[in-house]
Amino acid sequence: METIASFTVDHLKLLPGVYVSRKDSTGHDIVTTFDIRMTRPNYEPVMNTAEVHTIEHLGATFLRNHEILGEKVIYFGPMGCRTGFYLILAGDYEPDSIVPYLRELFEFIRQYEGEVPGASAAECGNYLDLNLPMAKYQADKYLEQVLNRITPDRMQY
Repeated sequence: METIASFTVDHLKLLPGVYVSRKDSTGHDIVTTFDIRMTRPNYEPVMNTAEVHTIEHLGATFLRNHEILGEKVIYFGPMGCRTGFYLILAGDYEPDSIVPYLRELFEFIRQYEGEVPGASAAECGNYLDLNLPMAKYQADKYLEQVLNRITPDRMQY
């Protein structure tokens, strides 16, 4: 079996950032998958499932309702390793073009108050596994340590 592209990235050197994981053609259109890496793999603790789940609910809700990106969002969800998220957008994008939107997203999460969208048994298969305070902490950390001071080396594998 051929090694998939994401397993060829050296996770011992990968730093938190915003990376293009891949670009795919649907025949007529390009789809861009972003690696939104929030923690340093294999060096710092991974995020717990409750805050990952909360960021997923808030992030998907924010992005799908965004006036510019909303119709372009195909998917927003966590990486299995719990070190970040994938954002898949219809279109051909580079990291620097979406960083302003990611700042909006993580600012929204950092400041969010109230009930997490989709936080009921009827709306979610694991609605009890949410942690808004920790999601806000992770959003703040990512904003301050990565997005608000991002450099070119944090946008290219």
